[in-house]
Amino acid sequence: MEADQTLDAKGLQCPMPLVKAQKAIKKMKSGEILKIVTNDSGSYSDIPAWAKTTGNKLIERKEEEGMYIFWIQKS
Repeated sequence: MEADQTLDAKGLQCPMPLVKAQKAIKKMKSGEILKIVTNDSGSYSDIPAWAKTTGNKLIERKEEEGMYIFWIQKS
């Protein structure tokens, strides 16, 4: 899936992937897509919950080879 920006949050522990995602998405335009890649297992539930509470859209979430990958569309 295409993304307008990719956030590499590998090696960061909770809550840092979420903090970095918040900063990144603030700089983006409505409709743009942020791809987040992390190996923090807590992010698997934290990032979708954050997207919902901030009004952004979780387009896709997957796990592959120990990495959690999210595509979030800015509202």
